[in-house]
Amino acid sequence: MNLGIGSWPARRAKVRPDDTAITFENREWTYAEVDRRVLRLANALRDAGIRSGDRVAYAGFNHPALLETFFAAGLIGAACVLVNPRLRAAEVDYILRDCGARAVVFTEEQRPNAEQLSTGLDGIQWLSVDGGGPGTLFEDFLAGGSTAPVTDEVDLEDLALIMYTSGTTGRPKGAMLSHRNLFYQYVNALIGQDLRQDEVHLAVAPLFHIAGLNMVTLPTFTLGGRIIIHRSFSPDTVLREIAESGVTSAFMVPAMLDALSQHPGFASADLGSLRGLMVGGSPLPERTIRTWAEKDVAIMQGFGMTETAPGVCMLESRDGLAKAGSAGRPHFFTEYRLVDLDGKDVPPGVAGEVVIQGPNVMSGYWNKPEESAKALDGGWYHSGDVALRDEDGYLYIKDRIKDMYISGGENVYPAEVENALLNIPGVLDAAVIGVPDEKWGETGQAFITLAEGDPRGGEDFRALLRERLATYKLPREIQVVRELPRTATGKIQKHILRSGA
Repeated sequence: MNLGIGSWPARRAKVRPDDTAITFENREWTYAEVDRRVLRLANALRDAGIRSGDRVAYAGFNHPALLETFFAAGLIGAACVLVNPRLRAAEVDYILRDCGARAVVFTEEQRPNAEQLSTGLDGIQWLSVDGGGPGTLFEDFLAGGSTAPVTDEVDLEDLALIMYTSGTTGRPKGAMLSHRNLFYQYVNALIGQDLRQDEVHLAVAPLFHIAGLNMVTLPTFTLGGRIIIHRSFSPDTVLREIAESGVTSAFMVPAMLDALSQHPGFASADLGSLRGLMVGGSPLPERTIRTWAEKDVAIMQGFGMTETAPGVCMLESRDGLAKAGSAGRPHFFTEYRLVDLDGKDVPPGVAGEVVIQGPNVMSGYWNKPEESAKALDGGWYHSGDVALRDEDGYLYIKDRIKDMYISGGENVYPAEVENALLNIPGVLDAAVIGVPDEKWGETGQAFITLAEGDPRGGEDFRALLRERLATYKLPREIQVVRELPRTATGKIQKHILRSGA
């Protein structure tokens, strides 16, 4: 029996074949139609010589073809590799060569890269979703596949998904996630969230990143809900979609929530259908939680990473204000510890590195045995995140180990300073980095964005911070900027800030 994730469209189609599965740009597909398309694509990939253990890549923004590629690859025992469409040709070339992709499905955003790379990468089946570029039109390729049953044996320990980390400190690494890893991630998500069979989920965060795909979108598919896919995020479009389609859930990063709440139509927006929003990527400031609470929208905050598929902890909406700033408690099937530099557990209230264990944790990094062994030393994934736990068992993420700096012998966690800045009225965004200082060894440099027309400068905010933070945490300089550099998932790219500091 094939219990792999690729078999799930057929399983869902047996239960409610005529229910709407996907809505995209004024088109709809039922679960029966998704099942047939996945089956055709799987057979077409087999006809093209792709077999169990091979890799099939998708390089593009949100589109039903991403989900179809993911399921079809899994159905024949191949692994899906999701590639960020914002990457340059050299970056995509590295990933495709590193994973040994046998097929690449690409959207319009990656067409120039596909045209450039197709001449130097042999043995790859190129499939264009939007037309143009090398290879075959995705729809024509899919239509050429038969609907004959796929009887491949797929074990739950087989590789299902490779997700490449951002690579901000070097070459990106491909986290290997099995069908078993994904199964337990979806079970964790279903237990921890109020998702239902009548779910109307808005997939607007990037599906080529782990949380956008795995926290709500695929759990919704598992339940048989309706998934509305947007290619990209637009505040105006999202507010309109929620009202017109009765959206009940979405996954977003904090920057998206802020963009929505700052939209002119937010005050009058009809958000009554929303049962909850799942938020991840960085801690939410209390002001954001209160803004959405005033609209009666429940906010659930998640903490995780690519290597854990991604769920580690969740802060339920009922704890949002009482435990503001917390990442919550662990998911049902996931455990964490906080350890010191010697690997020993630290008590509540003491900062330590978060190490994670559970059936959702990756098996390692593709083709990187030494880095895999280091990351999974002792059977626990070493996250590189520093956190502390309170007496009630709630986790508070302080920062990345590499982002922490030492000023005058004191550890300073930029996330704490950033949160203090974000709780000052008028500050829209904030980032803090450590920079060299002749007197203290290191000190902080902050970058903030302000509401339009705000005339205040950096010294004004340093004065306000003095009332909120110990002196050693006070940044030496606060620079007002127009915007902060972010990744596709909304994470601030501090390496870019450091390069110009």
